[in-house]
Amino acid sequence: QVQLVESGGGLVQPGGSLTLSCAASGITSAINTMGWYRQAPGKERELVAVLTRAGTTPYADSVKGRFTISRDKAKNTVYLKMNNLKPEDTAVYYCNVVDSRWNNYWGQGTQVTVSS
Repeated sequence: QVQLVESGGGLVQPGGSLTLSCAASGITSAINTMGWYRQAPGKERELVAVLTRAGTTPYADSVKGRFTISRDKAKNTVYLKMNNLKPEDTAVYYCNVVDSRWNNYWGQGTQVTVSS
């Protein structure tokens, strides 16, 4: 059974930092992409950043220069380091994995709230 367990969300003031983690288990195929999406209230889910098997790392324009995605392959864990957070970054952040069989897996989501 595939599990994506997220952690690291919370409440932070504007300009602050958070690091999200997502530990994947039970995935038996190679991973095509591993990364993060977010969904703000009343908005559609959007890509934040992903790591691709091809070695590319697309980021949303709104987070470029502020967020950094990384992966520990040995732990099968992906991280999202978020700096200079803004109120518009407030959302539920979801971990996502797409394997080589094009199975699409989602974590349960972790809330990030940026507010003074």
